[in-house]
Amino acid sequence: MKPFEIAGLPSDEVKNFVGGTHSDPFRVLGPHSVGEDLEIRVFRPDARKIEIVLDRDPEEPIAAQKIQQDGFFCATVLGATRDLPYHLRVTAWEGSQDLTRDPYQYGPIMGEVDLHLFAEGQHWKIYEKFGAHLRTVGDATGVYFAVWAPNAERVSVVGDFNGWDGRVNPMRKLIGSGVWELFLPGIKQGAHYKFEIRTQTGAVLLKSDPFAFFNQHGKSTASMVYDLQRYTWNDAAWIESRRTKNWPQSAISIYEVHLGSWRRKAEEGNRQLSYLELVDELLPYVLEMGYTHIELLPIAEHPFEGSWGYQVTNYYAPTSRFGAPDEFRYFIDKCHQAGIGVIMDWVPAHFPKDAHALAEFDGTDLYEHMDPRQGEHQDWGTLIFNFGRDEVRNFLIGNALFWLDKYHIDGLRVDAVASMLYLDYSRKPGQWIPNVYGGRENLDAIYFLKRFNEVCYEQFPGIMTIAEESTDWPGVSRPTYLGGLGFGFKWNMGWMHDFLEYMSIDPIYRRFHHGNIAFFVIQDARRRMAEVCKSPDVCCVDVRASRQKAALHGRRIRPAERMEPRHRARLAASEVVSARRPAPAGATFELRLQERASPLAARRFLRRLRLDRSA
Repeated sequence: MKPFEIAGLPSDEVKNFVGGTHSDPFRVLGPHSVGEDLEIRVFRPDARKIEIVLDRDPEEPIAAQKIQQDGFFCATVLGATRDLPYHLRVTAWEGSQDLTRDPYQYGPIMGEVDLHLFAEGQHWKIYEKFGAHLRTVGDATGVYFAVWAPNAERVSVVGDFNGWDGRVNPMRKLIGSGVWELFLPGIKQGAHYKFEIRTQTGAVLLKSDPFAFFNQHGKSTASMVYDLQRYTWNDAAWIESRRTKNWPQSAISIYEVHLGSWRRKAEEGNRQLSYLELVDELLPYVLEMGYTHIELLPIAEHPFEGSWGYQVTNYYAPTSRFGAPDEFRYFIDKCHQAGIGVIMDWVPAHFPKDAHALAEFDGTDLYEHMDPRQGEHQDWGTLIFNFGRDEVRNFLIGNALFWLDKYHIDGLRVDAVASMLYLDYSRKPGQWIPNVYGGRENLDAIYFLKRFNEVCYEQFPGIMTIAEESTDWPGVSRPTYLGGLGFGFKWNMGWMHDFLEYMSIDPIYRRFHHGNIAFFVIQDARRRMAEVCKSPDVCCVDVRASRQKAALHGRRIRPAERMEPRHRARLAASEVVSARRPAPAGATFELRLQERASPLAARRFLRRLRLDRSA
């Protein structure tokens, strides 16, 4: 016997494996050389009988012996080597049979270059390697699973294909990278799965796939296998024209919308509209009002409806509330064909503590900081990403590129940038840790934001990134090579607050506070600002007509295409008073005041929209 050959499997290893505590399944399962023969080991608790069907002699299967009551089988092939091709014929207790390749006869699949790039935080196609991917290995078609959990003792794929039993399909750990992988032949699209993670303390966690393309929402939190390669895009003309677009010098009018509340089917239990229905209802409405872009409140999967999408649990999966991923792509495709860009709110600042998601993913603080003074938003009850960790930065930047690549998103509005920039954000003295220079700037987050902008603009020319940032941080929309953060625009939340403060002052004293509403003009001269008007205290316009000039209380509103970019108002769909269908062309614009808005507020608002006084 050669020194490296295994002389049989010790009984204690079988016991540990069946008990779910073994960390190296490929040492136990699959083909193993024993002397001059080959021993094939299989663990299938659902099997009454297992046979080894050799490719060279399929008519004479070899019956495997059940050596352990829980379902551990072993068969010996005389004089064979480890590269022997074979199938497993599994006979279930009810009599059904399944012929499949053995998952444990394959070697490592993920390449060294992929692991190296991920470890240094620069694998920009990481979404094509991690998660669940339908693929063919040899002559077998199935799903390749990969997940990052460096501190786990064991990681298994569990799902409706193995009875959610973590002992059946444990994964191989790629030493040195913390990545676990497994190829499961025979798994098809639509299969529900999760990762069962055994921590170093012995706890067993059930986690959704961080890279899943499709996920359940609400109380059901399983990930689903989904093939993103099937959809055929028809927006090539839009994508090509976008590459050369100079958005800061172009007229942009953005319609922000929360898909779950914009409009509902009252006659069908007040249900939400699907992605396909939104093509027929939202898109015509936006076109009729003359907007150039739709901005979607966070569309990534989130379990809590009340968060409006800002507590994301599955960053790579569009929410299944409104339909399948390809249906969402169809919605975007149709928007592009109609000349409407699609911007998405993106939330890289924090994530919720849901047990099935990223929090303490492998039993340790993997995606978040260990110290709550750095890793927790006390006001929001969420956790903060560890931007200093290369793999975490890669996860987030890869996610941004994923939406731009696979979904043809035209822009990302980054939420809560201020909370990322300051270590003492919403914290009292003693509740935060200074940086290495003793300051309050979050140097890791600053580097992340700069790198995010650099890579996005490099990989996808013509897109836009927008910072939702309300402080006086310098250079938010300045290029990184000039010392800025690199965003294309800054979301001007400050003007809205200044305007509200101005309107709260007694009219007789407002002449002393004109600077509150004039300050943004000075800011616009120095920065690329997107003006925001979305507060419930600000009167909103219900536009129900074509883009032609229409009467408005004796005044005319300028068509959208004739207004300068910095003077164009942005109205949130959630704040529009009426969400009825657009009226036919020629109908009038209506100004509808909310309860707390005064006529004076209306006049100020109309002036803000640069209304002509001429009839």
